[in-house]
Amino acid sequence: MRARTIRRMLAIDPRKLALEGRCFPAGEPATRNALEEVVNAFAAGYNQALTAPVEGLSFRGLPPELHGFAFEGAAMSTALLDQLTLTGGRGLRELVSGPGERYIHLIHVGAGWAYARLRRRPWAGVNFAQPLLGWLAWDGWGFHQAFFKPGAVFVRQAVERRAVRPVRDQGVGRALWFYAGADVARIARLIGGFPAERRPDLWAGIGLAAAYTGAQHARALDELLVAADGYRDHLAQGAAFAAKARFLSGIVPDGCASAIEAITGADVETAAAWTDASLARVVRQADSPQAYESWRAGVRDAWTLRAQGVTS
Repeated sequence: MRARTIRRMLAIDPRKLALEGRCFPAGEPATRNALEEVVNAFAAGYNQALTAPVEGLSFRGLPPELHGFAFEGAAMSTALLDQLTLTGGRGLRELVSGPGERYIHLIHVGAGWAYARLRRRPWAGVNFAQPLLGWLAWDGWGFHQAFFKPGAVFVRQAVERRAVRPVRDQGVGRALWFYAGADVARIARLIGGFPAERRPDLWAGIGLAAAYTGAQHARALDELLVAADGYRDHLAQGAAFAAKARFLSGIVPDGCASAIEAITGADVETAAAWTDASLARVVRQADSPQAYESWRAGVRDAWTLRAQGVTS
């Protein structure tokens, strides 16, 4: 009875997540619709995981290209249930080993949303899969705070704690993509208002969101590359993370493939391989924020070599 009551109380009305009134409107109707579909998919996954057994999640009513966002939402509600019903993380482990196997990165991020909602720090408890991926929960934490508290994060630039700020700021950058309605001029203006040391990670989040949503047309992507001048390696690192997540899922929409190639200069499989190669080099290090940053730095190095025309 207690578990059923908790599930009922946690349900989210999708209208409360709607971008209208929360974010700047996107200029292009197609872009606006794409961003709204992402939010709706997140809410659908969140709510379905509250009412269906983890092993039964399928999201058949959603287009396949939106399943990653649905699993991110499902991870949030599953992590909330795990913590509130004291399961020891069983639900998340079942999600990763079952229907969410191909969405492991999104599930870690979604777990971070839950920790932020409960005002807990995900220092432990989310390392239910590969080493280092647990730090993606802090990315989800950053997104959650920016999405629900945009005034504090984007206007006052509040930081709860300085620990793992680079990881969280990548999540803040992803949220900025939605907050700014994917408008490049707004994005550049808002990032320019942040302290210089925070801008690289914000651009990494922009690259990840732009590549994973695939919501922008070619002209806007060209504008994005110009706006991110000086931070192209971070933008590309974020896009490479998106490439890995998309490649692993087996579903790479044309818009995502185009965005990944525009930002990284490589095809999806190649950009995804950069993340694998860098992870393989650092995975034996102690599981720490420093190792996670080394992983990201290795991806940037791979992009730099590519940009310089070095192929081996």
